[in-house]
Amino acid sequence: MRIVFATGNMGKMREIREIMSDFNIEIVSMKEADVVVDVEEDGATFMENSFIKARAIAAKCKALGYEDIVLADDSGLVVDALNGEPGIYSARYLGEDTSYTIKNANIIERLEGVPDEERTARFVCAIACVLPDGRELEAEATYEGAIGYEEKGEHGFGYDPIFYLPDRGCYSAELDPDEKNRISHRGKALCMMKDILAKELN
Repeated sequence: MRIVFATGNMGKMREIREIMSDFNIEIVSMKEADVVVDVEEDGATFMENSFIKARAIAAKCKALGYEDIVLADDSGLVVDALNGEPGIYSARYLGEDTSYTIKNANIIERLEGVPDEERTARFVCAIACVLPDGRELEAEATYEGAIGYEEKGEHGFGYDPIFYLPDRGCYSAELDPDEKNRISHRGKALCMMKDILAKELN
């Protein structure tokens, strides 16, 4: 039995493997499992999109005769002063092939003149799980912060370089990866899912 994670994002896969390293089941991306499915993420929430992906990959695994656990996450950045944008469209914001340097610069530009106290934002991560017997599990967590005024830091990926953490006085991309995995939306949601899975599989 493997865990097939419905993503092709290798930055995300690296984080997932680090966070779930103590879970003694092989974790592979859908590409590595050769179960790539083109899925239209047309849900209205992060969790709906997670289940759309998880169910599609689980169906493909079953059709191929695999008894895999399928996990999918939908995560994104929610900026309060932008009415929740980019939200569920975070990965596709300004176009799927647009670099995050351009996306980050656009968000900073749109917040020009917005004072610190109104730059609040959070990352959201919703994880859906489909077990080989069809049972479904879910976990969701957030990572609170604010939008900074520039890109800073060499770690992380995506919107991490503009996500400022007031309680730590630094940007998410400046955190040591182990520390980020402990406090991030994905880290918390994956730890919740690990605990849920451990109970279900025992």
